[in-house]
Amino acid sequence: MSVAHADDADDYSRPTGETYHAEKALPSGDFYTGQWRDTLPHGHGKYLWTDGCMYVGEWHRGKTMGKGRFSWPSGATYEGDFKNGYMDGKGTYIDSSGDLYRGSWVMNLRHGQGTKSYVNGDCYDGEWRRGLQDGHGRYQWKNENHYIGQWKNGLMNGNGTMIWSNGNRYDGSWEDAAPKGNGTFRWADGSFYVGVWSKDPKEQNGTYYPSTSSGNFDWQPQQVFYVDLSECVVCTCQRIPVLPSQKMPVWYGYSEQSSSGNRTKNSERPRRRSVDGRVSNGEMELRNNGSGYLQCDDNSDSNRSSSLGPLRIQPAKKQGQTISKGHKNYDLMLNLQLGIRHSVGRPAPATSLDLKASAFDPKEKLWTKFPSEGSKYTPPHQSVEFKWKDYCPVVFRTLRKLFSVDAADYMLSICGNDALRELSSPGKSGSFFYLTNDDRYMIKTMKKAETKVLIRMLPAYYNHVRACENTLVTKFFGLHCVKLTGTAQKKVRFVIMGNLFCTGSSIHRRFDLKGSSHGRLTTKPESEIDPNTTLKDLDLNFVFRLQKNWFQEFCRQVDRDCEFLEQERIMDYSLLVGLHFREASLKDSATPPSGARTPTGNPDSGNTRLSRAEVDRFLLDASKLASVKLGINMSARVERTVRRSDCENQLVGEPTGEFYDVILYFGIIDILQDYDISKKLEHAYKSMQYDPTSISAVDPKQYSRRFRDFIFRIFVEDT
Repeated sequence: MSVAHADDADDYSRPTGETYHAEKALPSGDFYTGQWRDTLPHGHGKYLWTDGCMYVGEWHRGKTMGKGRFSWPSGATYEGDFKNGYMDGKGTYIDSSGDLYRGSWVMNLRHGQGTKSYVNGDCYDGEWRRGLQDGHGRYQWKNENHYIGQWKNGLMNGNGTMIWSNGNRYDGSWEDAAPKGNGTFRWADGSFYVGVWSKDPKEQNGTYYPSTSSGNFDWQPQQVFYVDLSECVVCTCQRIPVLPSQKMPVWYGYSEQSSSGNRTKNSERPRRRSVDGRVSNGEMELRNNGSGYLQCDDNSDSNRSSSLGPLRIQPAKKQGQTISKGHKNYDLMLNLQLGIRHSVGRPAPATSLDLKASAFDPKEKLWTKFPSEGSKYTPPHQSVEFKWKDYCPVVFRTLRKLFSVDAADYMLSICGNDALRELSSPGKSGSFFYLTNDDRYMIKTMKKAETKVLIRMLPAYYNHVRACENTLVTKFFGLHCVKLTGTAQKKVRFVIMGNLFCTGSSIHRRFDLKGSSHGRLTTKPESEIDPNTTLKDLDLNFVFRLQKNWFQEFCRQVDRDCEFLEQERIMDYSLLVGLHFREASLKDSATPPSGARTPTGNPDSGNTRLSRAEVDRFLLDASKLASVKLGINMSARVERTVRRSDCENQLVGEPTGEFYDVILYFGIIDILQDYDISKKLEHAYKSMQYDPTSISAVDPKQYSRRFRDFIFRIFVEDT
């Protein structure tokens, strides 16, 4: 990334806002020629880098924005839409080998509908996600073999059809580019084989039906894997050598407007771009103000006119109190860990994802006694004697498999040497929450009524999460009960869930959003609000802007999830949202792992600017990219909002034009409250005192409609 000092004397002799043609030889050796406004490229222009890269196209306030063409010294070219320096929109990329991609892009990645033509004669036409074939698509090899069906992470995966040039074909399920599961292989002569497919001959099972009595009875299904598919190898995409966004210069230059309307040069404080893309005559920074807060100051006139105070962000701290010996729940934690180790470690046959109805039977539960001295099946322990119950163990074991949870990692997270952490205060329901030390899993104590709801809806829940890979509803991994023996006979039921905020990035803001207004304001004084405080609907002061493809997927998934919850008569759920501000930094060693540092206006201040290259490395790092999905590690922008003083219960504030780049985490939580008699009575009682549309306790159908209306007002497409 080059640094361009745009402080030509001619820039300061012209009226503010005038666009004119300029040629700039920059100290780095780069060269720009084209339209210019104030101290930035604005309009059509050409930029030449010393390494041979070149961009010709539209600029907007110093960033490539609109139609343009970027070329690399290797001969690779991209021609199409740009947005904020990224290849974003519709565009055509030809790499140095001659492979051509024409289609949709999102932040430098092939994402959406697109066609890839390979120089060897192969061609793929279909859906892409995060740079790889994902969704429905058609791949044709140069020998005219072709596959039509589902893809995942660049491989044939799901239902699909492979047709060979000799007339043979396979219709059925695929996994990792090979037949897996139910499928049919047909020959051109009419013979066919029907069965369950697997590379493992022990799992292969089926029946061969010849078209004539002289059929090929020596044929083996394994020939499909090692002969028929041997030439059906999918070509990979060549890596883009340097991303255009990494080449974008940071334009330094600061000016003030004099009384005559012209600007005067000022070299003390360089002009910089604020997080919303506007050029500010001051500084936009999230900095430590000495009190432990990270404070966002924007001294630009445009922000002062909005009468908004600075955005205050405190460094995030680890939640909860470690449960050590002497803690009132220490024995309960030991019991829980012993039980999980026993349940998960117990030998069990391999299960298919197609479960029998009997696995969901409410009576399907296992009791195990844990005497202190141990038994034939349980180890000795230092806790009190207790009984352990597993609810629907086969279902939850299969759910863990469906969610790609490794059994050893799962046990290590919950039952390892590290203790659990108890959150400081119980939730409104009276339940207690515990976190594993690695933050992967959250354990919640359950009321009997909630346990019954989960078991009742378990078949529908299983089918829903199996059908919807990107579901936003809570992931459940286990449902258990600890029963203490002796006079107490105390029962503690609990569920193990995924922790939505298990991330290497600090969560600076978190919101619990329902779409209702009654009681939806945090009662804490502002001085006590920190990143671990869960804010509510009337505290919300942002609108979330998602990239087009993500926004469309988000809307589809919210609709599906809400329809599922409505059918199960569930209400009172929330959308939990966490924000990581990219430009926020913590002091010294507390710098967020994303690489974001405090952006400042003064390059000599000792702090380092958040570079676009760092953002790209974060976005395209292989480990992080693999974890980017709907609701997890999502890059987005938020626009700050402000509520009118004359409208006390205004759910969505007025936009201010103040934008921030963020990483978003979100999911639908608290999905175990059905519309029972207590909620119906609560609705009747509160409706007499308050506006019936403002309270949480409403009929599931009305709740779903109101929830979606609200969510689709605060999540919008980033245009």
